[in-house]
Amino acid sequence: MIWDNNDDIRLVCCDNSRRAVQHGLDDCREERRPYVFITPTMNIKPLHRLLVPVTMLEEEIYKAEIATYLARKTGAHIVLLTANDYGSHARQNTNRIVTHIKAVAERTGQSLTYEVLMAHKDSFSLMKEAAERQRDFNHDLLILTASRDYGLDDILFGPPERHAIQRSLVPVLLVNPREDLFSLCD
Repeated sequence: MIWDNNDDIRLVCCDNSRRAVQHGLDDCREERRPYVFITPTMNIKPLHRLLVPVTMLEEEIYKAEIATYLARKTGAHIVLLTANDYGSHARQNTNRIVTHIKAVAERTGQSLTYEVLMAHKDSFSLMKEAAERQRDFNHDLLILTASRDYGLDDILFGPPERHAIQRSLVPVLLVNPREDLFSLCD
């Protein structure tokens, strides 16, 4: 088992219909631990490559801890997919994650491998690109940050993580950001 304690993660099994995935997301909105979505269309296999899309949002750094934990336990290679934004926030977040990976590798004496790729799309469309280009990345797990609060577009069209889960061919691990990072009025 990858997780030392089964209480450290929540497993959500559902079909990949809009309604089922949204119901699973709603059930997990208050979770402080990571949760993994698995649908019947997903290919579950040992972890060799972890895909971590990195956007401009501050809470992206929380995915670093999960990715390094999984890489240490499984020997998986971490692929950081940096949003192609006009500003530098996504690149700064990627650099912070790389710094974390290197610090964990040095502290533990383990060799953690990673690579940084530039996405075609910006932060707002990155989850969609990650889900659509899965065959290009050949990954075994997609690690995303969940939307903490839904804006009007998320309410009307659905949150981006729901669309990514529905399109994904591999399990999707979601990390909830801290409560104090988001508000609808940012």
